[in-house]
Amino acid sequence: MEERTLLTLMVFSSLVVLAETVAQKHPVEIYSLHVDCKVTSRFARTLITSKIVNRANESREATFEVELPKTAFITNFSMSIDGKVYPGIIKEKASAQNEYDTAVSHGHSAGLVKITGRKMEQFHVSVSIAAASKVTFELTYEELLKRQLGKFELLIKVRPKQLVKHFQIDVHIFEPQGIRFLETDSTFMTNELTKALTKVQNETKAHVLFKPTVDQQKINPEFDETLLNGDFVVRYDVKRDAAAGDIQIVNGYFVHYFAPQEMPAFPKNVIFVIDRSGSMAGRKIEQTRDALLKILQDLRPEDHFSFITFNSKVVEWKSSLLPATAENVASAAGFVQTLSASGGTDINHALLTAVSGLEKAEGLPERSVSMIILLTDGQPTSGESNVEVIQENIQKAVNGKYALFCLGFGFDVSYKFLEKMALSNGGIARRIYENADAALQLQGFYQEVATPILKQIEMQYPENAIEGLTKNDFKLFFEGSEIVVSGKISNELDLLPVEIKAQSHSSDLTLKEEANVKEKEQVFQNQSYIFGNFIERLWAYLTIQQLLEKSISAQEEDQKTLEAQALELSLLYSFVTPLTSMVVTKPADQEQTDLASKPTEADNEKRNSVPVGDAYKLRSASLPGRWRSEPPSGSNKKLLSVVARQRKKMRAQPVVNVHSQLLLQLPKKNEIICLNTDGKAQPSVNLLSDPEQGLTMTGKLGDRANRFVQFEISYVNPPAQIHISTDAIVLRHNNESTRLPWTESATLAIQGLSISVEKEKSVTASLSDTVTVKISLMKFPEDFLGLHFLNTDRFSDKVSGALGQFYSKARFENNSNMNQRADERLLSGLQQGFRHCLPWHPPGQAQEAPAGQVDDEVD
Repeated sequence: MEERTLLTLMVFSSLVVLAETVAQKHPVEIYSLHVDCKVTSRFARTLITSKIVNRANESREATFEVELPKTAFITNFSMSIDGKVYPGIIKEKASAQNEYDTAVSHGHSAGLVKITGRKMEQFHVSVSIAAASKVTFELTYEELLKRQLGKFELLIKVRPKQLVKHFQIDVHIFEPQGIRFLETDSTFMTNELTKALTKVQNETKAHVLFKPTVDQQKINPEFDETLLNGDFVVRYDVKRDAAAGDIQIVNGYFVHYFAPQEMPAFPKNVIFVIDRSGSMAGRKIEQTRDALLKILQDLRPEDHFSFITFNSKVVEWKSSLLPATAENVASAAGFVQTLSASGGTDINHALLTAVSGLEKAEGLPERSVSMIILLTDGQPTSGESNVEVIQENIQKAVNGKYALFCLGFGFDVSYKFLEKMALSNGGIARRIYENADAALQLQGFYQEVATPILKQIEMQYPENAIEGLTKNDFKLFFEGSEIVVSGKISNELDLLPVEIKAQSHSSDLTLKEEANVKEKEQVFQNQSYIFGNFIERLWAYLTIQQLLEKSISAQEEDQKTLEAQALELSLLYSFVTPLTSMVVTKPADQEQTDLASKPTEADNEKRNSVPVGDAYKLRSASLPGRWRSEPPSGSNKKLLSVVARQRKKMRAQPVVNVHSQLLLQLPKKNEIICLNTDGKAQPSVNLLSDPEQGLTMTGKLGDRANRFVQFEISYVNPPAQIHISTDAIVLRHNNESTRLPWTESATLAIQGLSISVEKEKSVTASLSDTVTVKISLMKFPEDFLGLHFLNTDRFSDKVSGALGQFYSKARFENNSNMNQRADERLLSGLQQGFRHCLPWHPPGQAQEAPAGQVDDEVD
């Protein structure tokens, strides 16, 4: 008996030791990791969900680390610890920075985002969780996939650092034009892992699923080490039939994709301006030589080319551009092989010499494209060294006639300087990373610009029917790329016409197309995994990107205006951009503030002063809190005007008289009905209840019975309540409260519910497929609240309440003796206690444009 007891104790002890050993190996275990990516017409939304459990018998730190593309904007982040959700709140960067700096001064942790390579940046956050507790991290980001060399590429970084019981990557693609080809690639794939990969594809849809078991993830069956460490890539392209491109329309927003095929290339006149200063010595100059030798082989016989090398002195290979004959290419190759590095860096003189070379060149093809490609690794140290003077000199010399492309080799260059110079002269800037494949990076860039097939492209749309149009004129179009234009259809159109004018190698082109609005809208109906407002978000993403790009080369006064416009859209659409930051909240007993700010390529130069592997905090530039009317100059005026009109429409506020006013957008009618509370309204009002929408709303009147001072919005899924008063906005979810003051703009999202505050203006609550509620803070003669509904066609027939009744029982009666204006319609079936009203404007208050109308000029 004693022997049996002893044996039992020994077995039990062994099991305990075994359990402790397993816990020690991965005390904090990622038991589920799911990457869910939905690509709709090039616009990708990726949700990464990581579920972690602490198997130790004491508190441990759980870490969530994700790499995402530099071109993406984070839109949401949250942590759920034992059922309590801690959301990320997106704010103006300066405001978030102040909050963060206060936390740092008390010893709290550093920023959350850093650049990790040429394509990726890393999001990193840690939180302490108790023994046996679980935490779920969710990060969402969005990006517009860019077509390069004939394909779109979706890049997912996979690096869990441990075996994961439930690991899954889902990529859903929907392309109405049709999918021409689809391929996957990976840097870690093995024969065993290939069995976990499935691809399903039809004419317009594709689903890529990668779901390896724990055994398939192992490097070796005997060791718990994971193979999953590297890139998972999905590449595809679409079919193209219409010569004038493809137009897609959803919810009144359109996107136009244009990528002509099989057109002859323009001959190029290209001057390579190569830095051979002392800092280029060694590996850099070797890689440059290797790349140039390969590029020389890619020149076409009809191209003309030359080389300029520079250090403290500028040397021209030849006095003029030469045709790319076999003899001239061989001669150039001999010159390239002699390149050596020493001396200073005279960028100004080198570029002016290149411009002069193009100016005096003779015998160039009449229809051709002239460009300068600069490669440098440092700052200007010889000749003119003031970067602003150099930028001005080059822009004046180029005068819009040539394209300037600037390649910065390594991290000693001023990328901001190169980027501004390139964008001011019709080109782009690119950083070349000092890796083993630097020569391939140089060749890859050249391939992107090697085949220009159109120039002076103008995409024309009806001016009186389109608002917020993104960039629609382009200097050059290269084979394998794609032009994207987006905007909002402001008028009721049956057909959306487009006209494209451009110059090709052989002739001037005019292409025309008409899109049937209703037919195009129907394409995206009943697509269960497509987020319905994707074109509107694509428009916002593209507009922000272009405003930021335009601000780089703008004058200081215009730069502030452009940045303020981009900031406002960033907050409105919940994008973490270089102008916004996400404040990550944590449990009360932990460090309270972490900051996620988006680094730019120029910020990347600071990383040399930061220990490797540490996330670094970006410096904050003070930006204007609100956009102010300043006289825009030159080409900025049109862009600023359309963005200002769009902003104005999106934040349109109820027009308020001495009674509290409520704006109702009636279903399927482009009309706004304005309602007042009447004299004997109750202190608390049940405004609406829609059981199918899972939405309930109440309002509370102030001391004066005709003004609302509080609203309560309740949602069933997610179970959340938003309390809005004249003091603040409070979100309650799972017994936790998050307070958002009116004094700063901010955005937070929780389980799909988005709350966006526009500083001292309004708060908007939106949820997919649910009515959007907008509440405005009114300040005359004293603080109170106004109410406005959007997307009201989403109300069900079961909606009820003092306001809900209008969306289930409203009927119009046209009176032939009256004009067909909103304020001259009669509404039948109104509940007693509300009445139809006309707008009244207090003295000194400007009239807000009614929904559907905006001013033509910047305010």
